This record gives sequence, structure tokens and C-alpha cells, in this order.
Amino acid sequence: MNVDSLLRPFQHFGVNLGLSRIVDLLAKLGNPHHQVPIIHVAGTNGKGSVCAYLSAVLTEAGYQTGRYTSPHLVDWTERICVNEQPIDSNELCELILQVQAAINPNEESPTQFEVITAAAWLYFAQKQVDIAIIEVGLGGRLDATNVCDNPLITVITSISREHWQQLGPTVAHIAKEKAGIIKPGCPVVMGSLPADAEKVVQSRILELQCPIFTPQPSRQINQNWAEYQKIESSEFIKYPLPLQGQIQLHNSALALAALEILQKQNWQISEEAIIQGMAKTKWPGRMQWITWKSHKLLIDGAHNPASATVLRDYVDSLNTKNITWVMGMLTTKDHGEIFHELLKPGDKLYLVPVPDSNSADLAELAKLATSICPDLNFCHTYSDVLSALDAAFIATDNQVVLCGSLYLIGYFLANGI
Repeated sequence: MNVDSLLRPFQHFGVNLGLSRIVDLLAKLGNPHHQVPIIHVAGTNGKGSVCAYLSAVLTEAGYQTGRYTSPHLVDWTERICVNEQPIDSNELCELILQVQAAINPNEESPTQFEVITAAAWLYFAQKQVDIAIIEVGLGGRLDATNVCDNPLITVITSISREHWQQLGPTVAHIAKEKAGIIKPGCPVVMGSLPADAEKVVQSRILELQCPIFTPQPSRQINQNWAEYQKIESSEFIKYPLPLQGQIQLHNSALALAALEILQKQNWQISEEAIIQGMAKTKWPGRMQWITWKSHKLLIDGAHNPASATVLRDYVDSLNTKNITWVMGMLTTKDHGEIFHELLKPGDKLYLVPVPDSNSADLAELAKLATSICPDLNFCHTYSDVLSALDAAFIATDNQVVLCGSLYLIGYFLANGI
């Protein structure tokens, strides 16, 4: 018995947004979500790192801290953690069996995401966590995590055009879905949003009479440290910033603003816990440097235009002349916009399939990439990621970057190292 085989029967129900199935399922399990105080985190990009910062600091402060994120890179157990430790796979199997036993065979089946979400709520209730950091799966309003009426804090990190197939064609539509996690009177921490999106979110905040906090991005002090100005005072806090890229000045500030609100709610979080917790934060697969076959490789799950912009800015800051990209993408992504943000004349592009996923057609991607950036030094397709990386390192002195899909990064981490 393993987690994959237990969850596989639910895979074909796909993405089916709506709250009725998860609400019924949780009711049959004794409403475990009512026993868990939460911080609810939505957004297009930055959700995961904000959850990682919050979880690391609250664990360091001595609280029993749950964290639920998605997708996983290598193993389902990564999604459900307490005090930074992934759930044991046997425990997760037991929980899934408990959830399965509560499903009425005569009613519409829950989706795979709903089953794993119910298992997470059950685990956190059983572990009697003091607080859980809950990342939205898709959108917000109809996402399976959106079952708590009274979160301690709601965080909206960023909004850009992704998952438009489910959430609506414009940034304003997507903002309306993300803002669906905001609850009456609950404090909201809001990142920097496009004007159309901000208008939608602000109007929801006003309607529900929520206190709103919009922290300024932190300021880089040196390579590894940053400085955050508290929202309601002129005090600063200096802290280590282990995650790479300018965007972490934004994401870490959102996490610190949420921690500041918790302190006002009488949670005991010392400055020392903040500094130690931030220092210990890990968020694999996002702008992560690894050594592969004695080569220095940058891996990043950038899979939409906004995250591609962030990745390009980061590699440009390294002062490397050209980049060799090893990329795979899902069919559902905005390939043209991603190429537009990433590729520059002189770069090389090695295109690979994303295994076990709805992978985009490589020949079509190659055609698109060369039309968007005709001055690529090289563009070729490969049957798998490992042979593409081998070829890339043989043929170039450029910095090699593996990106395009978290599923591709997960496959590489599971099979390539």
C-alpha cells in the first residue's frame, strides 16, 4: 500500500472547483478544520515561499505548526508538514483510508486534491497543531482549502494571468477568485498587485470591512541579509534571506507583516525566533543551486510569465553573458509569453518533455521559441531531461538553467540526482 496507489482512483476526476464535496466530506470526518487556527495564503506566485517563511518562524517560536502546500516535487508527503517535518508515508496512507471510508459511493466523488486536503485537515486536528499555514491550490473562492470562516490572517501575494482556463480570461477575473478567500473582519496582507487586480481585491476588503496591510518590500542590506520596516512603526528588523531572487524581498516582507499581525494578536514571536526561523527557511525547486555531475546547475519551477520575469531578472543579476535553458512545459501554460520573458539573443534552448504530465508538443515549442527569439544560438528538442542536460553541459560554458515546470523539477530531483 502506498500513497500513489491510494490516490490514483481519484485522479480522473481532474480539476473540479466547488466546495460542496469537501464540506460534506469534512462534516463526515467530524469537521477537523474547525479545530485548526489558520493563515490562508493565495496568489499566482510567491505563495509557497511565504508559507515556508511563516512555517519556519512559527516552528522556531515554539508553536506546533502545520503547513499544507501543493504541488509536491518528489513525494506526496511534502505537502503536509508539522514543524517542518513531512508526514510519515504510512501515516498519510492511514489518513487517506480514513477519508476514503467517509466517502459516500452514491454521491459525486471528491477530486484527488479534495482527498489529500481532507487528509491534511485531519492530520493537523489529530496533531492538535497551534496554527496551520494553508496554501490555496487553485484560485481561492472555490478551492478545497477555502472552508474556514475565520482565518487569523489572509495573505494575497501576487496576481497575474495563470489558470485562466478555470479562473477567467482577465487579471480582474482571476483577482475576484483569489479574493474569495477573504472573510468578514479578518486581517488581509496584500502584496503588490496590478491596478485592475488591486481594485477588485480592495473592493472585496472594503465590502467585508477587513483591516488591510500592504507592507513595503524589504531592502537588501548585503548578499544574504535584508531589512524590513514594520507596518505601524518606524522600527526595522534585520534578518537573513536564504531564498534567491529580488522577489524574495517582496515575499519575505509579506510573511513578516503576517507575523507582526500575529504578535498584535498576542502570539509570542520574538525577534530572535524571526531571525533564526528566516535563516532556516527552505523552499526546494525554486531558484535553487545544486551540483549535478560536478556542474553548477540552477533549477527553478518558473511556469508562468510572471515567474519567468523573476527568473530572467535573477540570472541577469549574475552577470553571465548568455544562458543555456533546459525547459519543459505543460500544454496549459502561456508558452509564448514565457519565452518572451526568458529568451534573449545568444541564449541556447534545449526543449524536453515533462514526464507523466500533459506535456506541450516539443516541435511546436521549438517553432514558437525561434519565432519569438530568432537570434537564439541553438534550439533543439530532446527525448528526456537527463540527456538534454548532458548535451547542454558538453556543448556550453554558459550558465545552465533547468526550468519550465515544477513537475519537471520534481522528476529531475527524483531521478536525476
